[in-house]
Amino acid sequence: MDRRKFIKTSALTTAAIGLTGPLTFSKGIYSPNDKIVVAMMGGRGRAGYLSEVFAGAEGVEVKSIFDVDERPLEERAEEVEVIQGRKPETGTDFRRALDDPDIDALVIAAPDHWHTAATILALQAGKHVYVEKPASHNPAESDLIVQAQKRYNKVVQMGNQQRSAPESIEVINEIREGLIGDVYYAKCFYANARGPIGTGSIADVPDWLDYELWQGPAPRTPYRDNIIHYNWHWFWKWGTGELLNNGTHEYDICRWALGVDLPKKISSNGGRYHFDDDWEFYDVQNVMFEFPEGKSINWEGRSSNGYQFWDKGRGSVIHGTKGTVMIDRSGYTAYNLDNEEIKKNIRDDETDQLDTVGGGGLTDIHVHNFAEAIRRGTELNSPIEEGQKSVKALHLGNISQEIGRSLDINPRTGRIIGDSEAMSMWRRDYERGWEPRI
Repeated sequence: MDRRKFIKTSALTTAAIGLTGPLTFSKGIYSPNDKIVVAMMGGRGRAGYLSEVFAGAEGVEVKSIFDVDERPLEERAEEVEVIQGRKPETGTDFRRALDDPDIDALVIAAPDHWHTAATILALQAGKHVYVEKPASHNPAESDLIVQAQKRYNKVVQMGNQQRSAPESIEVINEIREGLIGDVYYAKCFYANARGPIGTGSIADVPDWLDYELWQGPAPRTPYRDNIIHYNWHWFWKWGTGELLNNGTHEYDICRWALGVDLPKKISSNGGRYHFDDDWEFYDVQNVMFEFPEGKSINWEGRSSNGYQFWDKGRGSVIHGTKGTVMIDRSGYTAYNLDNEEIKKNIRDDETDQLDTVGGGGLTDIHVHNFAEAIRRGTELNSPIEEGQKSVKALHLGNISQEIGRSLDINPRTGRIIGDSEAMSMWRRDYERGWEPRI
């Protein structure tokens, strides 16, 4: 099945089971006025995959692809041309797209420190935004990106694609209807076997890289040879650690299942145990989130020891007074209190759930949902305000870990109560002239 046909089939299936509200999907060929034209901020890894998904989405055209590393651009443009029949323009500075009147939306898959700043620039230019998780670099940006969406009133979807999974939507509704009784506790987990990143050295900036633009809003620092293109995830200046790199997905599912928003207390423990290298975050982290409703969520992540939980590398387990549900990206299985299977819906999916690209059909459906929200006003599956409820709590989990104590939280705002040292990490420093403003 080709990508366009898959997206339409998956979307219609979701609508048929009545789980995402009153959706209206296009039948037949879109008129030119329905076409959504997008620009890509990023051309490799997850961004490269997204360019193919958007190019294959019915009624969507990728007009331009930008990456601060010019090397993959020509090949990426040719791959997109094969999918959509038109070769996109390429360049290194995504800000060109903001001045292009043909562009309806910016797709952001740059490093985390760029997510909020780029989203705000796009909104100010009148563009809709699809932004990868976590969509913010710190708690202050969690507030800022939500405020910007409300002010400029454009569609902003966060790229936590499991929110669009038909099986996940189905089981959340089943949980709401009492499948496992009253839910009170959830555990989410992630286990991988990442190797060391070594000790980097200050080096000359490669001629293929616009390092000034790559840094963007982050404070300037000399180029080091073990940061770009992936290891920035493990540095406070640019990344948000494994808790937000991967924990965002499963924690969000747990919060959704329990029906809670922001926690009242957060505690975290762990450390960097496996390698003596430049990695600044933690390869083991265990975070507990307690909610005003008397419910709780635990996230356990191991970045460098891939021993699985329940024979899975990642997933979410929801416990209730009448049973338990195991949920992952391929579906769910429900059990009663005697550990007997009572319901199951598992999709055949050969996608590696631990890869760094995040490929698979869920992204297709999520992108379709974004396009339909722009085109028809369809309800978003992961609007930025909802996504940031999960993300802000995870930022606070990193703060708890870094300062070495639990945090009391205002569950209405997410702000830390009675701890000025912890609150000093609420926001980051920006390079002068690059501060995001709305």
